[in-house]
Amino acid sequence: MDKPKGNKDLLSQFCVVLTTCFGIGYTVSWGGGTIASLVGLFLYITIKSQAAFFVLTIIILILGFSLSGRAEAIFKEKDSKKIVIDDLGGMMVSFLFIPKHPGFLLATFFLFRAIDCLKIYPINKIEKLPKGAGVVGDDLLAGVYTNILMQIFRIIFRNIL
Repeated sequence: MDKPKGNKDLLSQFCVVLTTCFGIGYTVSWGGGTIASLVGLFLYITIKSQAAFFVLTIIILILGFSLSGRAEAIFKEKDSKKIVIDDLGGMMVSFLFIPKHPGFLLATFFLFRAIDCLKIYPINKIEKLPKGAGVVGDDLLAGVYTNILMQIFRIIFRNIL
């Protein structure tokens, strides 16, 4: 990106920094979403308070919905692979109120990545929505699906784990 020429360029740079999760979206031509999801896992492990993690998740989602459309315009590409704040937000939704047991963490991580990649109904429809609604909405729903499945799994196996 060129040097800033005013407030508009600074806002664009701010948008790019946040939507690429501080450059993660630029790291590889594939797998940026997986790396951003790993950041979500790291945050869940390191943030001790469920309330703080919940608030951070909401902030990430609001930023994602608000900035992803602008990022698409900057990158001149719908749902650019450089935009990974959606994967981070979806992963964080997946982890909400999940036990911090290694088995649950790994299962949640891989289940979210699978659901996000498969784009099952209606995720595939939400993905087609314009701007931030499409960019973040599909990952948000993938996170909700993952969380529901993991909560069911937790209830079924509560006496084992």
